[in-house]
This record gives sequence, C-alpha cells and structure tokens, in this order.
Amino acid sequence: MQNIENMPRPEIVLVADTVAREKNIDREDVFEAMEIAIQKAGRSRYGFEHDIRAHIDRKTGAIALSRYREVVASAEEIENEAAQLTLEDAKAYDKNIKVGEFLIDALPPIDFGRIAAQTAKQVIVQKVRDAERNKQYEEYKEKIGTIINGTVKRIEFGNVVLDIGKTEAVLRRDEIIPREKFKNGDRIRAYVLDVRKENRGPQIFLSRTCPEFLAKLFASEVPEIYDGIVKIVNVARDPGSKAKMTVKAEDMTIDAVGACVGLRGIRVQAVVNELQGEKIDIIPYSEDKAQLIVSALAPAEVSKVVLDEENNRIEVVVPQEQFSIAIGRRGQNVKLASQLLGCDIDVLTEEQEQERRSNENKVRSQRFMEALDVDEMIAHLLIAEGFSTVDEIAMVDLSELAEIEGFDEDVAAELQSRAKEYVAKRNAEFEKQSKSLGIDESLQEIEGLDQDMLLKLANGGIKTRDDLADLAADELLEILGENSLTEMEANKVIMAARAHWFAE
Repeated sequence: MQNIENMPRPEIVLVADTVAREKNIDREDVFEAMEIAIQKAGRSRYGFEHDIRAHIDRKTGAIALSRYREVVASAEEIENEAAQLTLEDAKAYDKNIKVGEFLIDALPPIDFGRIAAQTAKQVIVQKVRDAERNKQYEEYKEKIGTIINGTVKRIEFGNVVLDIGKTEAVLRRDEIIPREKFKNGDRIRAYVLDVRKENRGPQIFLSRTCPEFLAKLFASEVPEIYDGIVKIVNVARDPGSKAKMTVKAEDMTIDAVGACVGLRGIRVQAVVNELQGEKIDIIPYSEDKAQLIVSALAPAEVSKVVLDEENNRIEVVVPQEQFSIAIGRRGQNVKLASQLLGCDIDVLTEEQEQERRSNENKVRSQRFMEALDVDEMIAHLLIAEGFSTVDEIAMVDLSELAEIEGFDEDVAAELQSRAKEYVAKRNAEFEKQSKSLGIDESLQEIEGLDQDMLLKLANGGIKTRDDLADLAADELLEILGENSLTEMEANKVIMAARAHWFAE
C-alpha cells in the first residue's frame, strides 16, 4: 500500500485521546471518525467521484491521503472512470497487479479550509455521538430483566420519563400500577422490559406491572432466592390489587414460604409496600396438580378436583358457601389461579355438579332406551358400568356384559345383539344420507359427534368443518336439540373443529 507519510501531528493524537476519555468511548472510534472527515474533505477537493481514503497513524498522528482505483478486466466493465481502470492501463504502473486489486496513488496533504474544517467537526461529533449511543445500548441491553432506579424527569401524556444516569427511560402508563401517582423528582424502581436501538439513541422501556418485577423484588429481599436455594416457579398478578406466587425449595429442609414471608412478615411486607399495598399469596409448589390448585384457590375450601389434561382444563367443585370465595371479587381469585397454573379453571358448586351429572346421565339414558328398546332401569345399569354409547355395548366382550349385576348371559347376548343391529342399521342409513346431503369427510372426523348429530347438522346447513367452526356453543345446541350435548361438550366439539385454524 502506497502512502505519503506527512510530518507527525501529535495534536491529533491528543485530541483523539481526550475525546475518547471524556466521552468514555473507544479511542479507535474517534480515529475512524477523523479519517472519515479527512476523506470527505479530500473528495471535496479532488471530486466526489474519486475513491479517496485517509489513514491516521495511531502513534504519531501523521495523515496519509490516497486515491484508490479498482482494476477491471476490460473497458466494458468500467462504471466510474475516476475510480476504475482496465488491467492493461494498470500494468503501466504495476506489472504484477491483478483484476480486483486496487492501484493506490498517494496524494499531497490538503489544507483544511473553513468549510472543510466545519464538515470535519460535524462528522467527528456525529461519529462520537453514535459511538456513545452504541455503548449505551450495549450497556443497557445487558440490564434487560433487572431492576434499575431512576428519578422522574417529566410526565408526558401519562407516560413517565425517568433519568437513569447516562440516559432516559420510559415507564409507559400501561406499565404503571393503577392509582400510582408520580411527580418530578420522585425516585422510582422499575423492571427493564426492553431496550431498542433507535437513531436518537437507545430507547429503554420499564415496567412496574409485569410478574417479573415482583419476582425480582423478592430476589432482592430474600437471600435464599438470590442464592438459588428457593426458586420462584410462577407469578400471576393483578397489579396493585393481588398477586399469587408459587415457590419451592431446592433443599427439603428449607421452608420456601417461610423464607419469602420472613420474620414477622418483614420480607413480604417490603415487597407489598413497593407495590402500593398489593396483597401477595405465597403458595408452596407441588408436582401434584390437584394439590397445587387446592392451594392456589385458598382461602376457598375445595371438595373435588377433576383434571382434563387433553383440553388443559381443571374443574373444581366447592361447597355452595365457598363459591364466592373461590371466584373472588370480580373473578380475581380464580383468574390468578388460572394464570398461575397456565390452564382454564371451571368452578362449580356441589349442587351444580350434581345437576350437571344428572343431565348427562339423562341424555345417555335416553339414548340407550331408544336404541336398545330397554327400560330406564337397564339404561341406568349400563351407565353405572361406564358405558356411554351403543357402539361400546356392540363391541365389548360378552362376558363383561354378563357380569353386570342383574344380567345373565341371555340378557347380555340380547342387549349386544340389539346394539349390533342398531349400529349396522344406523351406519347403512348414515352412509346413504351423508352422500345425499353432501356431508364433508372432514366434518365426520370431529370427535364428539355421532352420526345422528352429523345428520342434524347437515339438515341445518352445517356440512363442513369450517361451517361447524363458525358456530357458537348455543347455536350448536339449538341445531342438535335438547339432551344432545352439554354446554362443555359443545364447546369442546367447536374447539376441535377450529383446531386446524390454529395449526395453519
């Protein structure tokens, strides 16, 4: 590389060192800014079409200015005559040069005029500012997920702008705890939610409402959490009102809940005070999901828990007098418990559950009575043994039917014969009608719908999976008629029809 080495210019090195130290940025960034400024001045003098490059010696401050010309194979490839030349022309200067390399001509040093000097200053200032912003961005990006302190600088349209030292951060109004008021000069603690890189500098977004803020506050107040002896499993919050938190100890000798509460409640009270009086339920974590939901719904007493793992739902049965406690004010208690466990929770009273079971049995009993031509007592016996469809009776081993109390082999054989006859007749009739009505195969694959239901749907204009997916539960029940499905079963069928939407 050819360069003209000018006289040492120690003042340039001094300026670079001073700016780097005062602005707390990399010395190399300052030198690069100066080189860009000199290059711009050089192009102003020799023409912007030229590829002018500058280099400053990092030790002496000497400036070398050079013109670069790219070597191309032929004249047809030249796009810029000032910055390119053919291999044939380049060989006149350097016999060993190759296509793709640069022919470098050293240029005499330039004398900075007033305008050139002003341009150089602007470039350097901008470069330094960019370097400062990049440094701030990298610094605060590492603080995502931590708590920082700031002072209220101003309030704009409900958003609070905080001075956090080297820059500003924004606490948006939807990230402020309800009924929380701030004024200029107030000290605030908040969770760093996000840091974004923008032209005007890093944009830092804070939160005081996210569950992670509560978890970090406990980590700062409870040494066992900070040390990893006690772990926060999950947090659910209704900011400013109530929160639920599950905790577990890695060491079985440690009381996780007691560690978080502290002596006479001093640790949890410190967090409550920071969150404007937000009530916090600390719940011991359990691998037993049923036990966990019982603890999560406290102070309500739970009589029964039914888990539906397939649909990620939990049904909870409570005594009548405990129903309002389990639900909580404005549904808060059950909502937080649902968030904590990550599933839907249905709360029923013992009377509601009994009524629902009675209705379900009534529907099944009616089906058996009509299909098998039996009386109510036999239908109830079949239900009590766990049979829910005629197809199950047709397919079950005959000995199982004969073992039902009150049945003998003849009764069992007769019931199974009637069941098989009913199923065969129904299948043949369904095949004929489904073709006539144009029922799509995708609708027939929906679990929870029998053939009678599919025919009723088709007669009601519901012939495809998407037709069914567009229905609400009450619309489906209206088409199918009384005693067809329960509301919960109807919702399950509709969600199964919609499943391919979410898959797509």
